[in-house]
Amino acid sequence: KELDYVNHSREKRLHYANLLLTQPDLFPEVLEIIFLVDDPKSDRAAWIAEFACKEDISILLPHLDQFCKGISTVYRDPAVRPVAKICQYLMVDYFKNEGTLSRKRVQNSHLKTITETCFDWCITDQKVAAVASSMHNLYLLGRKDKWIHEELLQLIDANYENGSAALKAKSRHVIKWINRDRKKEAKSAVNK
Repeated sequence: KELDYVNHSREKRLHYANLLLTQPDLFPEVLEIIFLVDDPKSDRAAWIAEFACKEDISILLPHLDQFCKGISTVYRDPAVRPVAKICQYLMVDYFKNEGTLSRKRVQNSHLKTITETCFDWCITDQKVAAVASSMHNLYLLGRKDKWIHEELLQLIDANYENGSAALKAKSRHVIKWINRDRKKEAKSAVNK
């Protein structure tokens, strides 16, 4: 019922995200609603889940199996963007350092699902924000599995000319990050 009162305003999203953070036992229900992908309430649930995960990604960690099971089913534009952002918050936390709770909880199966879903979002007709988050996620995932960087670079190369200005800007950043990482690896290999 509360989702009926959620709208695009930052104030409403933040209010319900804080409600979710103070009552984390509601998070599995919010995930269930997100994955009712044909229901417009799915979008609203995704909006508040995104805000909650931005504030504290640990709210997602006990529910990673449920989250990863459903993310590939999300297809409506208003829900894809926040779900891609949730993946981004998780990946940023996971790759931040080895001591994060995410590093202890996220399994290879979760990383595989996020990788596949992000590639799908990059090659299907999605809004720029969802593709940009997906590219960011794939860049981070490629730090663990180098083949991802290769595939991502090919994808960027194939789609760059027809991309929007925002997507071109994100593409340039990702290419820069990958090249920076490669230089660090090469320098490290030389110093060994």
